[in-house]
Amino acid sequence: MTNVIARLKSKGKHFEVLVDLEKALNFKKTNQGNIQNILAIDSVFYDVKKGLHASNSDLQDIFGTTQIEEVAARIIREGEIQLSAEYRKKEREAKIKQIVEWLSKNCLDPRTGIPHTPERIESALEETGVNIDNRPIQEQIPEIIKKLQVKLPIKIETKKLEIKIPPTYTGAVYSILHQLKEKEEWLNDGSLLCIVNLPAGMQSEFYDKLNKITHGTAITREIKEQE
Repeated sequence: MTNVIARLKSKGKHFEVLVDLEKALNFKKTNQGNIQNILAIDSVFYDVKKGLHASNSDLQDIFGTTQIEEVAARIIREGEIQLSAEYRKKEREAKIKQIVEWLSKNCLDPRTGIPHTPERIESALEETGVNIDNRPIQEQIPEIIKKLQVKLPIKIETKKLEIKIPPTYTGAVYSILHQLKEKEEWLNDGSLLCIVNLPAGMQSEFYDKLNKITHGTAITREIKEQE
């Protein structure tokens, strides 16, 4: 169990509670959990480290209640949860693992046409000092590959597809096409015709999502290089 501070600033005043890190993060994400089990100390503070307790009058004025659990729940939901160095390290290691797995499945050595091993990719990440943050992997991949190419011949293996979406499903499908589309055209009947570059490792997941949303009515065609 790692106890950290969750804090919220409101109307110029700071309020803090001491919480279990993992349980607080889960509550913030899902809005589910027993606040009593999350709180390490059943109290609201102006400053946890100094032991300065918040007054009931301030709690009532700002939170509309003096009930500790209700106040704590809002602080956790709306405020900032302090992350321990150990948690940040674990989070970074998990993100690196995800990125290495993605690159090993979706990229190859353009000289040989063979994928790089996860070990080689991880080594290149360390050698180049690539910055990895908490953004979704897909948002970071382009800049990561660009930096890796200084040390490692690497490119994303993609398949180019032409996809025609019936008018009924264009709105629902657009979100999964947006990051991948190279070109789009709205047809007279309201259908959407898209050209997408699909990374190799995403193909199965992509087709599953596409077919689920369109109930199998989307028409796909692979575009060969000579086209």
